[in-house]
Parts: sequence; structure tokens; C-alpha cells
Amino acid sequence: MDTKPTDTPIIEIVRATKIYSPDVVALENVSLSIPYGEMLFLTGMSGAGKTTLLKLICGIEHPDKGLVEVAGKDLDRIKNKEIPRLRQQIGMAYQDFKLLADRTVAQNIGMAMEVAYQNLKTIKKRVIELLQKLRLEHKHDALAGRLSRGEQQRVAVARAVANSPALILADEPTGNLDSKSTKLVMDLFRECNKRGTTVIIATHDESIFKDTDHRVLELQSGRLLQQDDRTISALNNMP
Repeated sequence: MDTKPTDTPIIEIVRATKIYSPDVVALENVSLSIPYGEMLFLTGMSGAGKTTLLKLICGIEHPDKGLVEVAGKDLDRIKNKEIPRLRQQIGMAYQDFKLLADRTVAQNIGMAMEVAYQNLKTIKKRVIELLQKLRLEHKHDALAGRLSRGEQQRVAVARAVANSPALILADEPTGNLDSKSTKLVMDLFRECNKRGTTVIIATHDESIFKDTDHRVLELQSGRLLQQDDRTISALNNMP
């Protein structure tokens, strides 16, 4: 999933619907086109469908109807042997962190790089660099389970970006942070984006996008409230 020209979509979602048993409609008829290298904010109240949409994009969930393509791959039809490679190129910062409590901060951050067969020297250097950017260098050898929620959140963000993925998905990445830590996290996301990474942030926190020039899309009860010209054009070109 190499970086591509900005007019090429890294994500195409066409009329996607996701229903959880017995009859909870998490997403309904959602269409969205995101080019390589964009930073996009998804907003909406709790339960609006933001987390479900991110899960569709990274393949944790699959739509009951519609199409989800990432880097030109239909996630419902992708070959099993292609899945690990695709997932290595997606960094996910989960709302509930999903850190390994009995591993150190450095071990948690380095995991994505280990899976991608990075050498130990590169991993150690990258881990230290990220901890310095997020003001967590003093937690390098601390067990993740002993961190505060704000510290765990920053470690989860560091892990998501560690392998310099082509796509970063962040679910409420500033939900447990004060204003100083929020700025550190957002500066890191912007740095990744400037290098060509596509960044999608689902958030309640209006402060991180209120003055932005990036797209801000709102979900309400599983539906996108607006479709921009890019998405409408993609829909019109579908067979």
C-alpha cells in the first residue's frame, strides 16, 4: 500500500450497511471516498457509527450490504495470503487501547515493527523517538497495565504510527488527554500526514478540528449527514 497521487482513493465505501444482532443498525447506506494522503475527521454523538466505520475500513467487521475497498482491495474478496500484508499497512489506535498489560511500553510500541520484520536497532530508535515526541520517555520500561489512562492512550497512538503505515485510523485518540497531551498527539498525526500517510480520526473533540482545513464529516444514527462532491462523483462512476 504505497503512497499514491492525492486524487487516487485509498478507501472507497459504497452504500455500506452494518447491522448487529438482533436489529441494531450501526451504519446505513454509507458511501465515502478518501484519497491517499488525506486527513479526515469523523464526528458524531456516541453510537453514531464512527467506531463501526473504522472497523469496516480495517477489516475487523464486514458490511452486511455494500462495498468496502482499501487500496483497491475488496475486503470481502481479498485473498487470505494478502490480509497480513494489508494489515501491516494500517495503524489502528483503539478507543480502549488494546495494550498488553504485562508488557512494557517499549514492547507494546515495537510490536507492529516486529511483525513487519524491522531490525532491532531500528525498532529501538523508533520507540525512543516516539516516546520523546509524546513526553513518555520516562515510561519506556514501565508495564502498560500500570499506566494512567492518558498515558495508555498516548502509547496506543505511538503503536499505531510506529511502523509508518500508509493508513492510520484513530478512534477518539484524545478522549483521555489534557490540552497539552492532545497537542502532542495531533502534532504527531499531522507529521505523519505531511509525509503522505492517510489519517482518519473519529472524535467528539471539536477542539482538534474546529479551525482545520481538512474535511469534517458527521455521522448521525449510522448515516453520513452530507456527501461531498468527491463522494458523489465516485458513486456516479460506479457500475
